[in-house]
Amino acid sequence: MAEDNPLPGYEIPRGDDPQGASPLSSADRPRRSLRLAIAGGGTGGHVVPGLHLLDSLQEVIGQVGVAAPRLEDLLWFHSGRRAEERCLKELDRQAAEIGVDLERVVLPIEPEGGGAPSLVRLSQRMVPAFFSARKAMQAHRSEVLLGLGGFTTAPAALAARALGIPVVLLEINATAGKATRTLGPFCQRVLHAWRETLPLDLEGEKHQLVGPPVARRFVPPADRDMARRSAKDDLGFDPDRPLLLVLGGSQGALGLNAFIRNHVSYLLGSGVQVLHQVGPGRRSEGADSLDGYEAIEFLDDVYTALVAADGVLCRGGASTLAEIGAMEAPAWVVPYPHHVDQHQVRNARQLSGGVRIVEEQDLDHARCEELVRFLGAPGAEERDRMRHHLREAVPANAAQRVWNELEELAVVR
Repeated sequence: MAEDNPLPGYEIPRGDDPQGASPLSSADRPRRSLRLAIAGGGTGGHVVPGLHLLDSLQEVIGQVGVAAPRLEDLLWFHSGRRAEERCLKELDRQAAEIGVDLERVVLPIEPEGGGAPSLVRLSQRMVPAFFSARKAMQAHRSEVLLGLGGFTTAPAALAARALGIPVVLLEINATAGKATRTLGPFCQRVLHAWRETLPLDLEGEKHQLVGPPVARRFVPPADRDMARRSAKDDLGFDPDRPLLLVLGGSQGALGLNAFIRNHVSYLLGSGVQVLHQVGPGRRSEGADSLDGYEAIEFLDDVYTALVAADGVLCRGGASTLAEIGAMEAPAWVVPYPHHVDQHQVRNARQLSGGVRIVEEQDLDHARCEELVRFLGAPGAEERDRMRHHLREAVPANAAQRVWNELEELAVVR
């Protein structure tokens, strides 16, 4: 393995290797238009990876000497749940900036209030969703479907196979979800963010390890200290005081919200500032407005917040951890405790020594005192060690490799 490979087990496409050339770095490769369908919705974790892919495409458009995929048409299937609304507004903005025709189609498999659909709901809605997806892909003349997980992926993938359209699944978690387990055998590609979900002895043309895609903007600043001070000032915080960033995911996290609300006075009194993302409709779960504390329902600019933060307290969602890894942001990860497969714990383990895993039941005053030490001068050495581990955890070219596979299958079709 080459010494500059940023992640053990990830083969890095190189410009001088025709077999591994990256679609976003090979200027002399002939390009073709791509008519893409994406299925992903229900939660931010099933939408954000697709937004990162579009961001990575947008970053290179117009750059001299870089040949980017030319996206001609985009069809996006989602569940219609409220949790998707902010993410899908970002999708609309991205499509407009790229200049691609976009249609969003709702496949209402998942219940509006969250959670998995019942067997009765699945039996009632799967067939109509299948026909809606098939009709839309026929109208758009889609060439390849990318499934991001969630129940929305199932009818779209089945409709694509019925039309002879290649299907690519992106497994973003460190535990294979139902979409990957059920639909994987029928798909042309299964792309894995983490080695843990790669079937034993099956890495090859169908199952490929690509890493978690993040937008190209998610790169640590060259002068971290200066950038952190500037970002704190931009966000309205004191550049001279530590800043804790709390990320509860696209839907918020009751346990994290309660911990911060109960200990915000101690945090502020100890000199720690807090930027607290509480989740849509959950402002009442945050603390009262205080100097050095800000509660927001949804964080639009995650990049600037990660630059500003001295440390992060978060759930273990795959997209959140991919962004933390890419930005080398030291984090305490509190996995959601009620997932049967405990995938948030496994997600956090992929970042090795770059994060500290904390059980939600252990979020007490003693842990809050430890968090204050971690964010201040006594924790500087530990934070530096964590950044070193994170530097090795997330490859920089994951989004490029996904685009490569989508283009290749569209050409085959």
